[in-house]
Amino acid sequence: MTVVLVRHGETDWNAERRLQGWAPTPLSERGREQATRVGEHLAARYEFDRTVASDLRRTRETAERIHRAGVDPESTFEKRWRERDFGVYQGLTYETMFEEYPEFSVGQSGEAALAATPERGESLLDLRERVLAGFDALAVDETVLVVTHGGPLYAVCSHVMGLDYATIIDEHSQDNCAVNELQPTAETFELVRRNDTSYRESV
Repeated sequence: MTVVLVRHGETDWNAERRLQGWAPTPLSERGREQATRVGEHLAARYEFDRTVASDLRRTRETAERIHRAGVDPESTFEKRWRERDFGVYQGLTYETMFEEYPEFSVGQSGEAALAATPERGESLLDLRERVLAGFDALAVDETVLVVTHGGPLYAVCSHVMGLDYATIIDEHSQDNCAVNELQPTAETFELVRRNDTSYRESV
């Protein structure tokens, strides 16, 4: 089993550093170019048995462009791979969010921020639970592409690497259309590519 996880392409809200959550934000022109480029890279390197993607607009658009660039099969869309639901705070900039509501900042509030739940939203712990349920549901005999978001990628990387969840969120990053590859070991998985955008250098 090989699992390749890719973050969606850039949106205008990414460029503005806004909390997107479940907002139906489309890819920007740059994001569309990123999605096509990563699709070409994936098509040249892997043969996928299945593609799974978050059902939010930006991941749908990314998955569709990846497919048009040569990756088969077409995606199935699953809510379990969505970004965190930020509830009433959706649309705020990160700067405003963490200045006015530091209880949601892992960098400021540490482990307590993992359980903090936005009004009409979900906590980071809730996010991790549903994402790992989606991860566990992947078939063990397939090469699978997952198109998702930064939040789910932190949850999976923390789980696979055996590292503290809060530390991963605070200290690691996931760029738009970065590639992460998991290979099985005797008991778990090894993260052999993380936040990899080196394929762009070959253009």
